[in-house]
Amino acid sequence: MNRITVHFLGGAGTVTGSKFLLETEEINLMIDCGMFQGLKSLRELNWQDLAFDPSKINVVLLTHGHLDHTGYLPRLVKQGFSGRIIATAPTQAITKIILKDSAKINEEQAEEANREGYSKHEPAEAFYTIEDVQTTLNYFEAAPRDQWQELSEHVRFQFRYNGHILGATFVELDIYGKRFVFSGDVGRPEDSLLNSPEKPEWADYLFLESTYGNKLHPTEDPSDVLVELVRENLLQQGTLIIPSFAVERLQVLMFLLWTLYRQNRIPNVPIFVDSPMGNNVLDVFAQFPEWHKLSPTDFGNMERHVEIIESYRETWETIDDPRSKIVIAGSGMVTGGRVLTYLQQLIDIATTTILLVGFQAEGTRGRDLLDGCHELKFKGKYYPVKAHVRHIQSLSAHADQAEILDWLSEIKNIPERVFLIHGEPSAAQGLRVKLKDRFNWDVSVPKLGETVEIITV
Repeated sequence: MNRITVHFLGGAGTVTGSKFLLETEEINLMIDCGMFQGLKSLRELNWQDLAFDPSKINVVLLTHGHLDHTGYLPRLVKQGFSGRIIATAPTQAITKIILKDSAKINEEQAEEANREGYSKHEPAEAFYTIEDVQTTLNYFEAAPRDQWQELSEHVRFQFRYNGHILGATFVELDIYGKRFVFSGDVGRPEDSLLNSPEKPEWADYLFLESTYGNKLHPTEDPSDVLVELVRENLLQQGTLIIPSFAVERLQVLMFLLWTLYRQNRIPNVPIFVDSPMGNNVLDVFAQFPEWHKLSPTDFGNMERHVEIIESYRETWETIDDPRSKIVIAGSGMVTGGRVLTYLQQLIDIATTTILLVGFQAEGTRGRDLLDGCHELKFKGKYYPVKAHVRHIQSLSAHADQAEILDWLSEIKNIPERVFLIHGEPSAAQGLRVKLKDRFNWDVSVPKLGETVEIITV
């Protein structure tokens, strides 16, 4: 008999902080190594040491590059990890960009908090530094998709295409003759830039995301909503601010706005893209054309249609620009980045429109805006919200309940156990009931910090 202990160190009961550790007699594996975001009670968990000795972890496998799946890596290394971090080549490239950007923001926020005295900590410290990130990148290895890789005598894995963002995969692991499938974040079948996700054919133990496990995305056409908002914005001579995730969502918005202009559905309104990280991700799109749908010609035309902000000085010039305009800026949940500067200056103006275009986790400014807050806090000061707030759910890069069920449709066996992860409690419970009714599978929703013993013969 062989014992496998599964540790749910993150991404359980919440959509952030994904970390799943498989402890075996041969090797200790971690699937994803994300940072908690959102609620303060979750963010505080980031500062705690991992509940497992990092020096005993041999390999980390990354499903994709988002911060909630990779952002804890520098802390893991600081605590003693010295193993292998394996990802697809585009995920490796995106993770490098995201971690460096995150470290830069951490350093700047700590420096500013100390200078202006609004931190409760004395002194405020960066969660990790650019130097920490550089050390972490030394442990990275790239692996191709759709090719089995041996990790030990009885453990092997392969990455499989999963849509969602550039480079994203789900992970298939064979451990002592059993198939473990980690869904990562499942993309959508009809994506503007990415191909449809591949589907697993066998899963003895399935670890399934449940971000939208209890919801169906609206059938609205995001292009129609964008046309309406651009026209309204022109009439009131305002600024349309779109907080955007720098990876995939920003590029989708650029593509949609360029397409609408090309189709003469919107005029040639100024479009500013203010996201240093997003600009770097555009380079990754150019580097890995086999991972997305855009032709080199369309990609170049799309890029030339917008004005790329290169400096903080240009950010302020854009804010002062009196023209009706569109600003796409990070971050997508309004937790940091350049979009905060725009909102501080423009959120109290009635002609400003804020368009939210993705999932907004609990405890983020984006969720507060979505819930209709009357004021928002930036750097210790409250600002009244007089801007109009709109939301397009149909631009989500996460599969909804129906799309998750479709992703499962080619599994030929009955899984021995299904664990619902990466979802808020109501979403996970909604999907659990649906899976039980549809397939009669053994489905559970693990709690944060829970461990599960799996015995194989």
